[in-house]
Amino acid sequence: MVLGVAAMIGYLLSVVAANVVSVHWSPLAGGGLLIPAGTLFAGVSLTARDLVHEVCGPRGVAAGIVAGTGVSAVLASSQIAVASVVAFVLSEALDAVIYTRVRHRTRLGAVAVSNVVGLVVDSAVFVPLAFGDVAAVPGQILGKTAATACTLLALHAAGRMVRP
Repeated sequence: MVLGVAAMIGYLLSVVAANVVSVHWSPLAGGGLLIPAGTLFAGVSLTARDLVHEVCGPRGVAAGIVAGTGVSAVLASSQIAVASVVAFVLSEALDAVIYTRVRHRTRLGAVAVSNVVGLVVDSAVFVPLAFGDVAAVPGQILGKTAATACTLLALHAAGRMVRP
């Protein structure tokens, strides 16, 4: 129960951070890429959703997606909110389906595969709706991929610490 609450809070905090930062911080530019400021937090939310799935099951994930959608609608500007809600529902639902199908083989692999699909779908839908063009799609994909890599390393390290 406590672990489920902690997982859900972590998930929703990552959604809140992605929305607040996207609204209040300017995009980052570097290496020819434009990276929306909330990208890393949005990438973390993909792995956090998988953790909610592990601890709370499919119903917990559905509740988290509904709560995350509501948070997005309340915290973001109207344009960011609409883009976030549409992209969030599509990418998180697809991420959940893929994670469910792959997790029996390897949980880290399921996180990796579901996150990659989720981050591409989220980026391809969110960026044009939020910003009116696709210029930031490559940067958003790169940022979310970096966040996924960091969360995978953390999960791997945590798994090694648990095992003798």
